[in-house]
Amino acid sequence: MDIDFWVLSYLCNGANIKDLALLKYKNIDSETITFVRAKTERNKKDQEPIIVPLIDEIKDLIKKWSNKDQDPNNYVFPILDEGLSPQKQFDRVKGFVKKINNNIKPIAKELNISKKVTTYVARHSFSTVLKRSGASIEFISESLGHGDTKTTQNYLDSFENDVKKEFAAKLTAFKK
Repeated sequence: MDIDFWVLSYLCNGANIKDLALLKYKNIDSETITFVRAKTERNKKDQEPIIVPLIDEIKDLIKKWSNKDQDPNNYVFPILDEGLSPQKQFDRVKGFVKKINNNIKPIAKELNISKKVTTYVARHSFSTVLKRSGASIEFISESLGHGDTKTTQNYLDSFENDVKKEFAAKLTAFKK
């Protein structure tokens, strides 16, 4: 379950686990998932929603882990219940994140990943993969729900040294 929610976070534009926990069936149509980030919904006027294309891998994970009662006002995943106080919601999401992070550690170790892998890494990975695939900063910024591309820059991982060397070698390629 834990790796599935890490992957779901990654595939859903790096959505925070709280955003996944708050998803309701009314946020999903046949082609997209649309939501406003919980972290910023009270901070911005006229906040643009995040729109995630509903690809097959996301559909499969939703089908695997979702609540079966698909009433539009029901949560998609069995993480939260209606009527919970904000503190209880916070505690549930925090506990779920902790569970995911604890259970992903041995997976990262088995894959010889030396960096600490957490749910937050899914968000950074999403933005870094897009950048390295040639997506514009503006597209990545919109996908992450950032109002400013400067914020997006903070999410983008630096390129590996071999990529830097490859570009540095091109600086003197004119000599040949």
